[in-house]
Amino acid sequence: MTAGFPELRPRRLRGTRALRAMVAETALRPAELVLPVFIKEGITEPVPIGSMPGVVQHTRDSLRKAAAEAAGAGVGGIIVFGVPAAKDERGSAADDPDGISQVAIADIRAETGDDLVVMADLCLCEYTDHGHCGLVTADGYVDNDTTLERYASTAIAQAQAGAHMVAPSGMMDGQVGVIRKALDRAGFTNIPVCAYSAKYASAFYGPFREAAEGAPKFGDRATHQQDPANALEALKEVELDLAEGADMVMVKPALSYLDVIRRVADTVLVPVAAYQVSGEFAMVEAAAANGWLDRDKAIMETLTAIRRAGACVILTYWATEVARRLR
Repeated sequence: MTAGFPELRPRRLRGTRALRAMVAETALRPAELVLPVFIKEGITEPVPIGSMPGVVQHTRDSLRKAAAEAAGAGVGGIIVFGVPAAKDERGSAADDPDGISQVAIADIRAETGDDLVVMADLCLCEYTDHGHCGLVTADGYVDNDTTLERYASTAIAQAQAGAHMVAPSGMMDGQVGVIRKALDRAGFTNIPVCAYSAKYASAFYGPFREAAEGAPKFGDRATHQQDPANALEALKEVELDLAEGADMVMVKPALSYLDVIRRVADTVLVPVAAYQVSGEFAMVEAAAANGWLDRDKAIMETLTAIRRAGACVILTYWATEVARRLR
């Protein structure tokens, strides 16, 4: 570049809304958005989540309606989190063919067919009475290898219920490989695995734990979720998951880890997803409710930032609302 001001004036391409849209480097599409939903067994009316305005624990009927609305808006996918009526130490409801998550997956498939990608979150924290992501030893440690057996069984149950994709989020070592082999042995060779490859031990999950009723009763998840200080470790986790057969990789949370999303996107040749988690959602909603920021602009700015960082699939509680706006 040899010329400078006043010959070069970057503002010339910012003069009108149409000009800005014409030269925009990043664009959101409804098909890139995934709506996280919660369904609770045994309720007769949707239950609002206090820390997440506009988000509810669904009944079967209200979930079918929400799925139809998402599909109608052009949302690309929906990911299901189930809250069973009864929990136990091994999370028996997770792989129960009649469990609430499997019932919900079947309901959504009946309602929307293949118009939505139905993703099944694959973990045990919503189903165990202790709230941890796997089976726990007598001294309170989440046991990696016995947990993998539960994940394999759960993946098969989810596929049998009609899930288009399974998304293991427990951050157990070897989980993708075990799940991939289990699905293949059961005849589900065409079911892709979206690996939560870089899921951090984050403070931004608080509202989700209210919604999914999955907060740990003791301890924390720092022994299996990633340390927020580390980025190279995320690349290692991604590499391992891809070697085990992951079809898509995810970074979670999104906004606090835009640098990790970028590094992963620059490294891999598969789609990169990012989860705009409950705490990120709640902060914007709370600030907007207090008049501290413009809600609609903040929503679009945060999602555009995640897309700009390199995520081509974004899980967000605003998926249906934003898809309607984009259309």
